[in-house]
Amino acid sequence: MSRNNLILVLFLISSFISYAQSSSNYLNSSKKVRFGGTFNMGFGSNYSTLSISPSAIYDFSQNFSAGASLTYVYVKNKSTIQKSTNILGGSLMTFYRPFSSFQLSLEYEQLHLKQNYSNATGVSQWQPALYFGAEYITGRVAMGLRYDILFDENKNAIYSSALSPVFRIYF
Repeated sequence: MSRNNLILVLFLISSFISYAQSSSNYLNSSKKVRFGGTFNMGFGSNYSTLSISPSAIYDFSQNFSAGASLTYVYVKNKSTIQKSTNILGGSLMTFYRPFSSFQLSLEYEQLHLKQNYSNATGVSQWQPALYFGAEYITGRVAMGLRYDILFDENKNAIYSSALSPVFRIYF
């Protein structure tokens, strides 16, 4: 992970948190933490991905939340290699709700990719992603799209596109 990316993410998260803490306390302490997760699917011409991320979210106010998640990604390569890969990582997330049925999200994700090939040396790398998302909320479910601004088609070994659908549920 580059130092500039880390500084950017820490600045954005601390900005959201400091603003959220200045908002009025609307919840009692027992209802500020929510558990749930995210489910993603991505399909491309050469491979498909399936991702699940259990997470915990802390509600600073009615409008601002932040949290962390662990991530598991399954990648199936449909090109000439015909290989599947299991990937682990995590992410930090912030959410802003301008009104009750819509939220904007910012998510920094780091995934560790490790592949072994029988005829060559293995590949081990960290794949960063910085997503901006917009989601429709109904009850405890949020559905929408997110866009990875760090996506580089030539360097990304996990996802086939910078745009991906997102499905979140929190209790």
